[in-house]
Amino acid sequence: MALQRITLQLDAHRVPLNVERDKEPLYREAGIRLNERYQYYRKRYPQASAEYLWVLVALETGVLLQSDARKNSIQPIEKIIQQLNQQIQQQLCQ
Repeated sequence: MALQRITLQLDAHRVPLNVERDKEPLYREAGIRLNERYQYYRKRYPQASAEYLWVLVALETGVLLQSDARKNSIQPIEKIIQQLNQQIQQQLCQ
């Protein structure tokens, strides 16, 4: 796992990081998206503090992560497979 040193600019904050070389584009893209969301909230709430705006960005990011996790959940499929396995077992035992 080769690490690469990068620095992201998130609004007024320079964020130096050591990241896996193959994930470097993901970090850069994430930085771009975070800055876009920060600018969105800054325009929407011009009197809000930078801290509050970053909290809004973090909250939105958390919601998106949860939404993606639910969309990608295999739990409903696992339940169906479990039910089918039970039905197969019942048929085999008869």
